Amino acid sequence: MSTKKSDRRTQILQALAQMLESSPGARITTAALAKQVGVSEAALYRHFPSKAKMFEGLIEFIEESLFTRIHRIVQGEADVLTRIEMILTLTLGFAEHNPGMCRLLTADVLAGETDRLRIRIAQLFERIETQLKQVMREADLKQGLRPAMGVAPCADLLIAIIEGKIRHYVRSDFKVKPTNVWTEQWSTLAQNLMLNR
Repeated sequence: MSTKKSDRRTQILQALAQMLESSPGARITTAALAKQVGVSEAALYRHFPSKAKMFEGLIEFIEESLFTRIHRIVQGEADVLTRIEMILTLTLGFAEHNPGMCRLLTADVLAGETDRLRIRIAQLFERIETQLKQVMREADLKQGLRPAMGVAPCADLLIAIIEGKIRHYVRSDFKVKPTNVWTEQWSTLAQNLMLNR
């Protein structure tokens, strides 16, 4: 029984993500979501007490997907620039493969929703930024490198670039992919990001 309930929850979240992707700019209603899933609104509420909880379920999926992989990158890769590139490329790749989730990442779809959701998205980016700062701090100890502008300004710049590319993806109705020209952009960034001590 609990597996069936879990499957229905997953189905609801997948339908919500699909609607976020296929209806950019549109407000998602529980009535439209119920119709998409093929259940009544009452059935939706048996699985999620509110639309905010549905959005939270998607945010949890984003967090788990990103931070599980970021942890692997940090544990498995020694070179600082490679680590940073992999974290940023992972984030952009995740966004590109999950267009509907980008409307959450930009908080585009959260207008009129509870502040708690916007705060959680802000915290997600703060966690990525914190991870980048940690990688840069370790660079001095492990490789004798230091960030060209200092740890905080460098991490801030990298997050601004990532957020900007995701926002551009949403604004273009998912036509301009976040990884578009990223290899060239990263190459220029990498040359100027870290200095020898």
